[in-house]
Amino acid sequence: MPHANVPNLPLRSVRVMITGVGGPAAVSVMKSLGADASVSLIAADMDPWAAGLYLVPPEARTLVPAGTDPRYADATLARCAAMGVDVLIPTCDAELRPLGKARDEFRRAGIELLLAPDSALEVCLDKLALAERCAGHLPVPRTERLDKVADPESWTYPVMIKPRSGSGSRGISVVASSEELLRLEPSPDFLVQDYLPGEEYSVDVLADTTGHVVAAVPRVRERVDSGVSVAGRTAHDAELERLGAGVAAATGLTYVANVQFRRDPAGRPALLEVNPRFPGAMPLTVASGVDMPLMALDSLRGRPLPEHADFRETAMVRYLEERFVELGEVQRVAA
Repeated sequence: MPHANVPNLPLRSVRVMITGVGGPAAVSVMKSLGADASVSLIAADMDPWAAGLYLVPPEARTLVPAGTDPRYADATLARCAAMGVDVLIPTCDAELRPLGKARDEFRRAGIELLLAPDSALEVCLDKLALAERCAGHLPVPRTERLDKVADPESWTYPVMIKPRSGSGSRGISVVASSEELLRLEPSPDFLVQDYLPGEEYSVDVLADTTGHVVAAVPRVRERVDSGVSVAGRTAHDAELERLGAGVAAATGLTYVANVQFRRDPAGRPALLEVNPRFPGAMPLTVASGVDMPLMALDSLRGRPLPEHADFRETAMVRYLEERFVELGEVQRVAA
């Protein structure tokens, strides 16, 4: 369910901390919100060499532990309190559950999280729970736990083996036969899933604090480097837009999420996974006419969003850009 009793933050200037600023998702959010004069940005990362730290003034940079560190939520809350943060926007998967569990502590400190409800996080961050929740609402590939595969002969090969949690291609493998599947060590942490051979799509979905979907923008990843889209385009596709909005409704997502589909052998788009955070290719969606970072923050602040936001088809290519800093700046962050 969407958040209950989300307070209307004053429309004064707000201090927004963004985590994971070594990654493209955080930098894309920084670019969007940095254009709003009412937003003051604070950049946080576990690594003093994270590029996004040096897109803000020295006094707006901070280090926090890794999201997998048991101290992460407490340490991040302490940094937010010390730096006068009003809103925290996490962009790394490992940070989402710890922050969700600490949501009340942040609120008591006057800090809002731009983060989907815990119930939505639990579904979206577990691929088995996601498949079970969305089955019957939209096309979902057959999905079973690796330790509960009853009949290996009943599958059509090849099949995918993937972790229940995590994003991208980490830990994913392809199994070509039932004999090969039987040789795998059973594990409750891995899934067997139908192989989807068709084109892959990402749908960026924006929902307000009530869960109403304002926009669903399909993207085609034309070129990918190390899991990051370096060339792509937005595409009008009514079916994908409907399916993306349907996933948000089925899971109770709010704010921004990235929903991934791939076409099955019959050419139908089927659900792959959901990342309940800002994606790395967000600049393409913003350039297409839907500034999701700013609109999500507006929703959190109590500003009304349109009933529906349209987008235009546009394309993106990416290139590296250097930013030079004095060595002492890095040393001061690391100290």
